[in-house]
Parts: sequence; C-alpha cells; structure tokens
Amino acid sequence: MTDMYIHRSSYVEPGCSIGDGTKIWHFCHVMDGAEIGENCSLGQNVFVSGTARIGNNCRIQNNVSIYDGVTLEDDVFIGPSVVFTNVKRPRASKRGRFEKTIVKKGATIGANATIVCGVTIGENAFVGAGSVVTKDIPENMTAWGVPARIQSYGWLRREHSVPGLKDGNKVKTKET
Repeated sequence: MTDMYIHRSSYVEPGCSIGDGTKIWHFCHVMDGAEIGENCSLGQNVFVSGTARIGNNCRIQNNVSIYDGVTLEDDVFIGPSVVFTNVKRPRASKRGRFEKTIVKKGATIGANATIVCGVTIGENAFVGAGSVVTKDIPENMTAWGVPARIQSYGWLRREHSVPGLKDGNKVKTKET
C-alpha cells in the first residue's frame, strides 16, 4: 500500500489491503479487512465492507456500496449508484445470512442497476442501466429490464465464438 491516492475526506481503516495505483476519491469508507486490487478507481461516496473483494483495474463510480459477500473480479465497471444487496429477506430485528454475489472478470453494470444477492454476473456480461438482476447472467450476455432478461450477445468481444446464435442477434434461452 505505497503507491496510491486516498483523498483526505475518505476514511480507510487499518487492516485493509489496497493495491498500487488505486485511487480512492472523496468521502469513501473502506473497512478493516477489505481487499482492493491494483489500479482501481473508487468514485465519490463509495463504501467497501470488510469482507468485500475487488480485483485489479476495477472502476466503481459514485455512490456505490460493496457489502459483505460481494466479489468483483478484475476489470469490472460499476456505474454510478448501483445497488448491491446481501440479504434475501432483511429484517430490522435480526441479522440475515449474507449471500454471495460474484461479478466476473470484464463485466459492466450500468447506472442505478440493482443486483439482488446470490447471483453471478458472468465474464464480459453487460447489465443495462436501471435493471434489477434477480438471476445469474451468463458470460458475454447483454441483459436489461425489470427484472433483467437476457437480450443478446451484443457485448461479445470479437475473439469470442458465439455458440447457439440464432435469429439475428437473439439467443434461444430458457427465458426467451
């Protein structure tokens, strides 16, 4: 934790791990035990819980909370005001069991999306702004809506093959 930038208004607790080249901007809070990789950017007002894991080269825009049970692999983009939950049935009177949410390498989540806990967003997947993700999103898929539904292979990188591609850019899945 030597070559990084932490804005003076942010609170970074001792005992967390922050990789070289990472920038933590205004009013962020990183809890003891959190792990943040190299060359990440945490925008204004980002909260990272003590068991959260953030890989290398991640970009987290303003007003995002990465709660216990959430893992972001390398090269993930999280748009402004994305919401991650970590308890399926929250109650004020008792703590629920934290469920794991995994965002795989290269995935993108658009602004104001809500990610309900217990899902995996696949490698290079794209979640549209304002979506509510309640089920896993497979790798290389584009999904949006309330609830989010798989729309196409529109986010594929050129080097990837497209098994099962039918009817233009639509893919036959359980949801279509």
